[in-house]
Formats: sequence, structure tokens, C-alpha cells
Amino acid sequence: MNDILPPESARWEWLEAKMRSVLQRYGYVNVRTPIVEPTALFVRGIGEVTDIVEKEMYAFEDRADKHGQAEHLALRPEMTAGVVRAMIEHSYLRESGRRLYYFGPMFRREKPQKGRYRQFHQMGVEALGFAGPDVDAEVILMGSRLLRELGLVDGEHVSLELNCLGESAERLAHREALIAYLEQHQDLLDDDGRRRLYTNPLRVLDTKNPALQDMANAAPQLLDFLGETSLAHFNGVRAILDAAGVAYRINPRLVRGLDYYNLTVFEWVTDKLGSQGTVCGGGRYDGLIEQLGGKPAPAVGFGMGLERMLLLLEEIGVAPEAPTPDAYAIVPSAQSLPQVMVTLEALRSAGVAVILHPGQSSMKSQFKKADASGAAYALIFGEDEVAQGQVAVKPLRGQGAEGAAQFNRSLSAVADWAAELLNA
Repeated sequence: MNDILPPESARWEWLEAKMRSVLQRYGYVNVRTPIVEPTALFVRGIGEVTDIVEKEMYAFEDRADKHGQAEHLALRPEMTAGVVRAMIEHSYLRESGRRLYYFGPMFRREKPQKGRYRQFHQMGVEALGFAGPDVDAEVILMGSRLLRELGLVDGEHVSLELNCLGESAERLAHREALIAYLEQHQDLLDDDGRRRLYTNPLRVLDTKNPALQDMANAAPQLLDFLGETSLAHFNGVRAILDAAGVAYRINPRLVRGLDYYNLTVFEWVTDKLGSQGTVCGGGRYDGLIEQLGGKPAPAVGFGMGLERMLLLLEEIGVAPEAPTPDAYAIVPSAQSLPQVMVTLEALRSAGVAVILHPGQSSMKSQFKKADASGAAYALIFGEDEVAQGQVAVKPLRGQGAEGAAQFNRSLSAVADWAAELLNA
């Protein structure tokens, strides 16, 4: 787990602000759920034989109550199950579907590496209560716009992959054929593959082991087991993406790492981050709400790791500018501070970001700090100026700043020169 300090934290704020801007244009609103949930929620929701539940989840037993009973709790390894739990608990889907987004920390006990920490952060969206391929396509279009507005070029920096997992009966028929196929190749399977052969054979196809690629490529494909309804849904998604000009590749081996998915699944992948190729992924999970105790309702969503996204943006040279103040206040005399502080509060009320130099130091030192702050102007509250009800304004940035003459402004007309500072 790691700390995020300035100026790095400014990149996070920039990224989150860009994301919120896109999400809100699609009508998504923010939801926040607890970091700690009952362990059973994730076992039921994610799947008992997934890597997350088997190997990575931080689960613990809480202190016993007065009856000697203790709750089994876990730090959330992902947020979809928690959001669904909240919707059920508060009957939030009773009147209509919901479009929700979230930001927050998740926890998985993985081997730490660059861009993958045991506490990591995700942005995610959940569209709950909507059944059609139009919402699948909308979620994918929104993800595509997010990446584009962050500066990522489709086909150059990221690529979209699609698959359809069908419905439970179709997956069952495919599962039986897949197990029969894998049994014929047990001698090729690694330990993970043999362990998952009968519990989660789809995940065997998702192997990253180079020695298993040929075997996995030749396995029965789920797409060949889909019925008319599932194919119509998938083709409906594809038709919208085609009309919108969104490029994608159908990847029959794309299954995602969680058990709750059905029908459409998708990922944006990159070759810029080594083995950490997925930057955003999700899909439809129509059975999860009922599985967790709610009334049956469809749902679709995706998640995006913020650490991994920031790494990718850094890799391709997208570097947001750190926020800088509009002005820096230089105060040669402490006697002027009462009037200075009142003026600065008026400037802030007018929307000006202004930093007051802390403590007393020489004018040279204060000007040095003002320049280092990145402020566009220095506001010099000299004793003579303040006595005359004025402040000296010196440009520090932009055309003509070098050697530019300072000018005075009246302390009684703060709103007028505040607009001047903001619009310069």
C-alpha cells in the first residue's frame, strides 16, 4: 500500500475530474459504499473458486459480541457486489433503473508491483435495471469516450475486445464440451489448470501460460453454443458500435475473472504496460441481483484501475499541468495583515486562487516563493500602498511578464480587478 503525495495527487484529481465530467454527461450519479462488507457477500457474488476469493481477499473474523458470535468480514476486493447489496438493502431499484458511478480503494493480497498495489483504486459504473443491448453499447461508448478524452488513441494506445458469454444453459452445454476437451489434454495443464478443470474450466482458457496457448486456442468456443436470443443481443451491441465507428475485436477467450458475468463482456487492453494489459473491463451480470437476495433485475457495468490508467498516460506522454494559483500575496509588514487578509478573502469569494506568503521574510525571498508557486501575478501589499487603499500588482507570467511594469489597483474595488486577474 502506498501514499499519494503532492504533486502526484494533482494528477489523481485531474484524472478523477475528467472522468466525472464524462460520466455525468451520460446521466450517471455517484454512489459510495463501505470498505468493509460481510465475507459471504463476495464469496456469493464473485465466486468461491475465483483467484480473488481463494487467494487474494483480506478476510477476518471480527470481535465476538456478548453472545460469543463474531462476524466474518472482508475488505472489498471489488465494488460491484457492494453496490448491488446496497441497492437491495435500500430497495433502490423499486421505482426505476439506476445509472451509478463510484471511485474508491479496493484491497487484494497480490504480489506488489508497479501499478498494482494491495490497496488500489478503481473508478466503476453500474447500470442497474436495464436489459437491452442498447445499454451495453452505451456503457461501452461511454468507456470509449472516457479513454479518448484522457488522450488515448484507439488502435494505437488501447484496443477494445468483445465476447458474449451467453446464458446459463448455453454456458453449461459449453462447459461440458470444454471439460471433455480439457480432460484429453490434462498432461499439458499446469497446476492452476488442473485445479480449475472441474470447478471453473472457462478460466483455464484465460491462462497467461505461453505453453498452453495452442491448446486453449483449439478449445470449443462458447460462441458456437449460443442460441438465437443471446446472438441477437450480441449482434445488437455490435450494430450500435459499428454505427458509432467504435473499432473492436471479438475475442472468444475473453471471460473476465469474476463468476457473475453473462452475455456481453468487454475489455480495453494495451501493449504499453507489459503484462498488465487490461486497463478497463466489464460486462453484463443479469443474475447477480437475484443471487444476492434481491428481485431479479438486469445489470451491466465496468471498472477501471486508476493506478494503471495513470501509468499508461505517463507512458504515452500525457502529463496534466499541476494546478497553480492565480496570485501570490507578498506582505512586507505584519501591520498590514488585517487589511490584507480581508482583501484576500474578498478575492477568493470572487473566484481568485490566491496564496498568502506565510510568516515574515525578505521581499527577495517572498518574490522567489511567488515565482516558484506558478502564480500569474504577485500582489504586493506594501505599507505605502495599503495606507493609500491600494495594492501593487506585478505580472509574473505570460507575454511581456519579463520586466513588465507593476500597476496599482484599489482595495475598495476588489471585484473589478479580481475579474481582471481571472481573465488575463
